[in-house]
Amino acid sequence: MTSYRGFTPDKDLPDLSGKVILITGGTRGVGKTALLHLAKHNPAHIYFTGRNQSAADSVLAALPSGIKGTFLQCDLSSLESVRTAAEAFKEARLDILIANAGIMAVDAGLTKDGYEIQFGTNHVGNAALLLRLLPVMRRTAEQPGSDVRFVSLTSLGYQGHPRGGIRFDSLRTTQEDMTLGTWGRYAQSKLANIVFARELARREPGITSVAVHPGVVATELVSTLGFWNRLLVSVTNPRGLMTPDEGGCNTAWAAAAKGVREKAEKGKTAFFEPVGKSHSGDAECWNDELAKKLWEWTEKEVGV
Repeated sequence: MTSYRGFTPDKDLPDLSGKVILITGGTRGVGKTALLHLAKHNPAHIYFTGRNQSAADSVLAALPSGIKGTFLQCDLSSLESVRTAAEAFKEARLDILIANAGIMAVDAGLTKDGYEIQFGTNHVGNAALLLRLLPVMRRTAEQPGSDVRFVSLTSLGYQGHPRGGIRFDSLRTTQEDMTLGTWGRYAQSKLANIVFARELARREPGITSVAVHPGVVATELVSTLGFWNRLLVSVTNPRGLMTPDEGGCNTAWAAAAKGVREKAEKGKTAFFEPVGKSHSGDAECWNDELAKKLWEWTEKEVGV
């Protein structure tokens, strides 16, 4: 039974009967483990995205008996692929949307739509799916007794973002002049995950919207890094990395545990560290002008 810092998903999550869940990047890593933690609590239907059918088949096979799961093939670096996945979602309700999928510290490049690849995948792709499914979430939130949530995965690595938070003027370039290089571009995308979640909470009071840092977890995000970047991760985490099962705990807590909204509103919480520990962030996390600009830029870019 997985437990991390006093939180045990098997015991501490409530019954999820009737709820419909969608998680991006649910075929591996912390996305997969968060999905499986939630699946043990009797949701009506779990949808998850990914790019690999065989990996998806292994997730479907691991679901508890009686739990309905549907794989939506989706490449978040392609807005066309996101649109197709959103159109394949036929449910009349959506209670929990988890923006989990992402990449980290990859070589410079562009998405299929021409955005800096980490920003385009980590922010634009996830945000495009949210915006396309937001009408369903709104309708769900209007139903009596509903508890609709959006969970955005970020990272403590957001702290390496550029001055001003996001370099909007060059998002359609590889941004190879970014301070800290690939880590600076990653940080920019992770800051976007925080401020976009905050702006959603401001615009949609019927939806609980929070960002979470899952921890530094031993997944493919780390194992596929080049030698020097893997060494950096190792040196900055001398106590070792979390297991994938542990890494899914904070996401599962934010998605379904009781009292998350109250905890987010109680103090100045930019995001939660594992598990359920408030982190105040830096000034850019609370930059309302930046949040508004990012929301409006995103709507324009994705056409929703």
